[in-house]
Amino acid sequence: MVSITLNDDKEHVLSAQSEQHWLRRAKELTAWTKLDKRRRKAKHTMTLESFTVDAELYPALSLLRRLQIPTEFSCAGVSLLDDPEDHSLYAYITLHASDSATRFVSFAMAFMKHRLLVTYEPARNRYDLSSFFIGHNRSFCLLMQRCAETYEPFI
Repeated sequence: MVSITLNDDKEHVLSAQSEQHWLRRAKELTAWTKLDKRRRKAKHTMTLESFTVDAELYPALSLLRRLQIPTEFSCAGVSLLDDPEDHSLYAYITLHASDSATRFVSFAMAFMKHRLLVTYEPARNRYDLSSFFIGHNRSFCLLMQRCAETYEPFI
């Protein structure tokens, strides 16, 4: 179980990736920045309640909402300028910190293991869940959906 008691406003990494995984991620990021980033297709979006969200994350986000785990931001692709319509770097979901979110974050870290990067921001009282590996956006979306589906019977 994730337990948070922090007296600073710094972002804290809660997930545990090995040094080898961090080195791999750094290499992937370097390679990604050098890629020719031509848009292959337009971003597909859907409406979830009154919010526009990435179609690939829609199933996971709608299930999290049904489980009463509110999300704040989400994107299946982030550019260097944080433009969701631009080139994909990684996928992420932001959760408001709450008892239900903390339980889900703990479950997700066990379920997704090294593939999930989890940070906590005390100043904003929120968790950011993202794909640890660069360019694994689709697999993150599918794993997050499967994680939420697997978690549902436990609540």
